Amino acid sequence: MKTRIDSVEDIIRSFSEQGYICSERIALAVYLAAQLHKPVLVEGPPGVGKTELAKAAAAFLEAPLIRLQCYEGLDESRALYEWKYGKQLLYTQLLRDKLGGMLADTDSLEASMDRLGDLGEAFYSETFLEPRPLLHALRSEEPAVLLIDEIDKADQEFEAFLLELLSDFQISIPELGTVKARHQPLVLLTSNDQRELSDALKRRCLHLYIPYPEAELEVQIVAARVPDLDARLREQLVAFIQYLREQDMKKLPAISETLDWARALVLLHADSLEQEQVVDTLNLVLKTEQDVTLARELLPAWLRKLGKR
Repeated sequence: MKTRIDSVEDIIRSFSEQGYICSERIALAVYLAAQLHKPVLVEGPPGVGKTELAKAAAAFLEAPLIRLQCYEGLDESRALYEWKYGKQLLYTQLLRDKLGGMLADTDSLEASMDRLGDLGEAFYSETFLEPRPLLHALRSEEPAVLLIDEIDKADQEFEAFLLELLSDFQISIPELGTVKARHQPLVLLTSNDQRELSDALKRRCLHLYIPYPEAELEVQIVAARVPDLDARLREQLVAFIQYLREQDMKKLPAISETLDWARALVLLHADSLEQEQVVDTLNLVLKTEQDVTLARELLPAWLRKLGKR
């Protein structure tokens, strides 16, 4: 892992080389998180580059990216560790005959347990442990970037479970004790604001909000990620996306939709926005029929303002 970060400008430059165009505020959050060893809670609407930020940070720091995708019902057995029950069962079957001989002359449960000694504990040892993303990050041989993606989709109980990790970079496992991080990972949590997160979690994190980009920044992003798109068309495309975001839509288009549309227009050999082509490809930008219908109604007037007939 890269141990020296010269400046915020160093991060901006490195991210740009990867095709991730970010503001100084975003780069500053990454810089402070790495220097202060603090997690970062990255909030904002879907599709604005929160997950991509973690990928860019991992590439910049030359560190492995370990990702935990959150969902409703996620618990520690899926996030931290679980036991290899199949392997435990197989070993039990292999030891059945031997155990039978060992216990043949015992006449009570207590005597049988004394005879077995610590054999039962062996089934809850490292041999049968299956690490999940959180444990992988703590036990990594090199510092890693840990992405806890869409934490707002997880239950509040799981959010509370994370507090020890976020504050002390350690986790308690009942059968093994406390596992401390070999190397403190850079932790990024993302949220789409589906629910309010607890104050306890927020206090442990630096906060970063990534909004929809301004037109100038979005033009730079499209230029970096879709360099084959004609410069004039790029300006038109971003202007139309910015216009759509001003409307009362069910789901506003994000950067990911802008890039999908730009790539499609390159494939279609477009050099300017034409009404028929826009109508045919609006499904790449808008995800509900209600929004598509509204965009079709607004399109002629917008094109007239653009100077097209």
